[in-house]
Amino acid sequence: MTMKVRDVMPDAGNSTNFNIVPDSQTQVGTTLENLKSAVNGETGASAKYAAFSKAAAEAGYDQIARQFACTSAAEQIHIKLEVAEIKKKEPDYVPPEPPTDVATFKTDVDLISGALGEIYETSDMYPSFIKVAIDEDEAAAQMVFTRAKLAESVHAELYLDAYNNIDAPDDRKFYLCPVCGYIHKGDDFEKCPICFAPKSAFKEF
Repeated sequence: MTMKVRDVMPDAGNSTNFNIVPDSQTQVGTTLENLKSAVNGETGASAKYAAFSKAAAEAGYDQIARQFACTSAAEQIHIKLEVAEIKKKEPDYVPPEPPTDVATFKTDVDLISGALGEIYETSDMYPSFIKVAIDEDEAAAQMVFTRAKLAESVHAELYLDAYNNIDAPDDRKFYLCPVCGYIHKGDDFEKCPICFAPKSAFKEF
């Protein structure tokens, strides 16, 4: 269910799952504009998952509440990386404030909402932004987008797993890579499959 660790870090040059969906919904600009769009999207996602976490806890879904909290924190990692790239060109850039009026639904529907958002980012938004970064020879931004894209696909997978097993939770915890935002469910791993950060660096949820 999780990514396998390869001999080299995955990227658009050595992987075949970086294609853009044919009905792309992403409005693409320059790499700088794309970084700002990504920050806006990730800010909304982080706030949404934080709200979903609180709602899940109130509904008695402890494991799912921890999962939402972990994924919210993962999006904050992506925001930090993207903001750092923006500030290289616009030192005075101020990131947007997170929304405060996030709607929540039943926990199963919140999980689907999360999965759909992550699928969009991993199959449409980030591949579109990566293509532009490659074309513009923006290597640092390309790496930031790539790591976020790969992490989002795992987030989506974990949300769908939680949805399918909502009435049969287990006692496993979630572990967040502080470098790229990858999440691993359970402690059966040695390092991040995306950026190779060691297990000892991961944060437990």
